[in-house]
Amino acid sequence: MAMIHPGLPFIWALPIFIMMAVMAFRGLWPRGPETCQPRPKRHHSLPIFGQIVDSLASRSWSLVTLKMVVVGIFCLVIATGLYGNPIPDRNFATPITWTIWWTLVVISVFLIGSAWCAVCPWNTIAKWLIDHRLWKRNLNAGRLNIRVPRILRNLWPALLLLIGLTWLELGLGVTADPRATAILALFVVVLAVASMAVFERTAFCRYFCPVGRTLGAYSQLAPVELRPVDSDVCASCTTLDCYHGTDTIDACPTHLTMGRFAQNTYCVSCGACALSCPHKNVSWRMRPMAAEAQTDARPHWDEAWFFLGLLSLTSFHGVSMLLGWQGLMGEISEFCGGGNWSIVGFSVAMAATMIIPVIAYAGCVWLIKLLGRFDGKGFRHIFADLSFSLLPMAFAYHIAHNLNHFVRESDGLGNVILNPFGAGAEPLSLLEQKMRHMEMLLPEHMLFALQSGIMVWGVWMAVRVLGYRANDLFGPGTKSRGLALAPMVLLILGVTGFNTYLLMQDMIMRM
Repeated sequence: MAMIHPGLPFIWALPIFIMMAVMAFRGLWPRGPETCQPRPKRHHSLPIFGQIVDSLASRSWSLVTLKMVVVGIFCLVIATGLYGNPIPDRNFATPITWTIWWTLVVISVFLIGSAWCAVCPWNTIAKWLIDHRLWKRNLNAGRLNIRVPRILRNLWPALLLLIGLTWLELGLGVTADPRATAILALFVVVLAVASMAVFERTAFCRYFCPVGRTLGAYSQLAPVELRPVDSDVCASCTTLDCYHGTDTIDACPTHLTMGRFAQNTYCVSCGACALSCPHKNVSWRMRPMAAEAQTDARPHWDEAWFFLGLLSLTSFHGVSMLLGWQGLMGEISEFCGGGNWSIVGFSVAMAATMIIPVIAYAGCVWLIKLLGRFDGKGFRHIFADLSFSLLPMAFAYHIAHNLNHFVRESDGLGNVILNPFGAGAEPLSLLEQKMRHMEMLLPEHMLFALQSGIMVWGVWMAVRVLGYRANDLFGPGTKSRGLALAPMVLLILGVTGFNTYLLMQDMIMRM
């Protein structure tokens, strides 16, 4: 018998609706800083945290130690998933992967950007297997170093893998199957190893990894960045060790040059640039939230589709856990006679659900092009430029939805850690399920307050990013842009309203 999450009460959803009304007025009648497009101010250093990170990054042993710890936990996930108790509540692999890790790694973007990628076990294991070293560069490693084909040098592979991961998670129920969780994790390791053996540097991290590219996209909203301390030093540099590496320190795994580094999208926070720079000119620093999405990042067609995919998939996670969706899937399964045809029905329903945001966004872009006056900017340019306003909505709902699982399903984790293989453990009784539902990690009102606050931030930031991005299309201070942007403002309000509606509905717990 599945337990049910209670939805967000209306009293907590009310601030979201109020903010939607405020931002509708702000978006249609823009006033304020984005009309003159000031460049967000940076702080040259990140107090305390930045010093700690810089200290860790300047010592290779510290990063290697963290990697070994993460790899150890990863190996435990594999071992327990393959050989432990098949009951998901009693097995270390399922709650640590889907409830703890996937929630915390997304929330961490708020504090440390894409720093998870620096200790990612997939890339760490691949590098150890290919280079045969725990640290330091191996110039004689057995790699083919083939350049990635042009057709793959984009985010389309990562988007397809992200869709496939969602299909496995929600369609085949991987989140409730420890063995399937372990097999999926091993499959990604195989992809990382094969990619590193065949292609130059770490092509898997830049083009293929769905988790890394999701964090890279969200990192455009992060309040921290890894950048040059003095841009003039980079301009006069002739060695470009941050790009090429040294005899002992790896080259930038994702082909970035610090002197021309403007966005976090492909940075994996590995620290190689900080270690290799002969001038010690690389450091973490603070910036306003979403400064990169507002003004710094350049629009690209493939990235815009990845942002749109994130928005669709995050909302689809909520849709798939509604009681009505479960009933629909039951009817489809009954109609198809069960078996393999049931997953076909789910796939069709998933595709149909994901297509709706695509059609809505493309329609808004078409209307904006029709209503606005642009100097030679076509549909693709507008599509890519305005897509940055989708990121705050996807990020906000992603966290708000996952917080529900994290807070309500983390109880009992201590017992799983003490008995990771679930030896001798029986399925949770109905009483135990109810107690887990009641004994949450945080008080329920605090959970609701966090969800409401995050969604308020999401709609506020989405309209703000839209205002800045409109300057690239209309020019700063253009009075007529309010009418032209109306379709996009309405889309932001519609998506936020729909995601808020999802949060207000009772949902089925995964475990």
